[in-house]
Amino acid sequence: MSQPELNIPEVLAELTDAFDRYEKALTTNDVAVLDELFWNSPLTIRYGAGENLHGYAEIAAFRAGRAGPFGRRLLRTVITTYGRDFGTANTTFQREGSQSTGRQSQTWMRTPEGWRVVAAHVSLLPPGAG
Repeated sequence: MSQPELNIPEVLAELTDAFDRYEKALTTNDVAVLDELFWNSPLTIRYGAGENLHGYAEIAAFRAGRAGPFGRRLLRTVITTYGRDFGTANTTFQREGSQSTGRQSQTWMRTPEGWRVVAAHVSLLPPGAG
């Protein structure tokens, strides 16, 4: 099996744009864009700081009830593409008013509709850790 080409410049730029669009939608609570950027499949998973969501329907229901907008600062983001249709985006962040460091991991896949999150995980470290 051959190794996929990593970080093809135009593919990395596409996924970075999708990640940036997601980040803007997240902090402005643009639920329509957040829903759009998750793969509409029962196989999609999002594990959050306080919830385990299995399938697009559970993720969309969570988003519909979430409060927002909120501010956060990204501390370190690493986006990597593997070939032309698969990538990961990992970032650490700090929300306004919090001393905790958060971690967010996303697995992205190119679909006919564009780049979509197929799996995500968000967790928080205790204040002072990280």
